[in-house]
Amino acid sequence: MRALVIYESMYGNTHTVAVNVAAGLSARHDVTLVPVTRATPELVLVADLLVVGGPTHMHGMSSIASRRKAADTARKQGSGLTMDPDADGPGVRGWLEGLGMPGMPGRLGRLDLLGREPAALAVAFDTRLSGVPLLTGHASRGISRLLARHGYRLLAPPESFLISKQNTLVDGEAARARSWGAAIGATASDLYAPTAA
Repeated sequence: MRALVIYESMYGNTHTVAVNVAAGLSARHDVTLVPVTRATPELVLVADLLVVGGPTHMHGMSSIASRRKAADTARKQGSGLTMDPDADGPGVRGWLEGLGMPGMPGRLGRLDLLGREPAALAVAFDTRLSGVPLLTGHASRGISRLLARHGYRLLAPPESFLISKQNTLVDGEAARARSWGAAIGATASDLYAPTAA
């Protein structure tokens, strides 16, 4: 199977999570990892599994205003923040709003375990501040809703990876992202059986 991992990252934390998710997936899948700014329709069309992640801003997905605020914060003297090299451009919200339906039936060349053409699979993740989810929010919930609206079959519930108040990944989160990617990859593989020759 071909997995496409797409991420939006402002300060590099979501990028790090995406790299680790992709590494976990690579045990079973051919994986392409791209920032949302380079997630072309052609890449999406050939993907059997779409993994989309972004940072949580103001309890949900980033917006033009929240992305601008994050950039302004990084520019402040003494912030200690560095912008991710691919932070410029549209975020996951805008990209998903422009996303078309998954490819034509039969594009996967595989059948599910019941012999049916499977829907394209997708799963969402986010990074958010460590704390009570009710207070921090989850960008991945909105990402999941938009993926489902576009006809993707959600493979697993949305997942969050935690950021400290110092704006670094909490210890162990990168390893957890790799394990989560491997588990997602195993679940996706189990859903499909090769088409009989």
